[in-house]
Amino acid sequence: MSMAAVLWDMDGTLLDSEKLWDIAVRELAVELGGRMTDVLRHALIGADGPSALRILFEGLGLEQDPGAMTAAGQWLEVRVAELMTGPVPWRPGAAEALAVLRAAGVPAALVTNTTRSLTELCLETLGRETFDVSVCGDEVDRGKPAPDPYLRAAALLGVDPGDCVAVEDSPTGSTAALAAGCRVLVVPCEIEVPHRPGLHLRASLEGLTLEDLTVVHAGAS
Repeated sequence: MSMAAVLWDMDGTLLDSEKLWDIAVRELAVELGGRMTDVLRHALIGADGPSALRILFEGLGLEQDPGAMTAAGQWLEVRVAELMTGPVPWRPGAAEALAVLRAAGVPAALVTNTTRSLTELCLETLGRETFDVSVCGDEVDRGKPAPDPYLRAAALLGVDPGDCVAVEDSPTGSTAALAAGCRVLVVPCEIEVPHRPGLHLRASLEGLTLEDLTVVHAGAS
């Protein structure tokens, strides 16, 4: 079976937006009366909104009061939106990789834990026409590391997840893609992603070809 589609993570994979999130979550930690450690920051990478807030409050030693967590989430959404006003930086080679797939006519999906409202800002940079479908963290019951976002993307495309290659940058995202049954290409960004069965690691998207993705889909090392 040939590769049916490529499913792309967004933050840290296509866009260098984790650095914008880093500014916002560190500022939020101060707003909450705490301090963001690097260990806590790394634990947040790739997490969906509700999970990130739970991790943050626990890491700062704060009571997980629903009202306070909702307010913190709203604060974070507004701050990230401010930081994403204007073009968001690309990850090296990402724009070229997307162009290669488009030229080859391979279906593409954007699969992110980021909310729809923030994803729409990022699509101003990525180009909405680049993707056949997009799935956001607030559009599924469970975000990554659960498989739900990838399963939904495959369903919207009308393809089997096992016939898709997912491109990710984090342990959380790669776990979700593997759980959905996808072949997974990992290009680490902010944190290391340990190798495990089913993952294909690559240092950068620079120079990525359709043949490279076909090799990942075929399961070759």
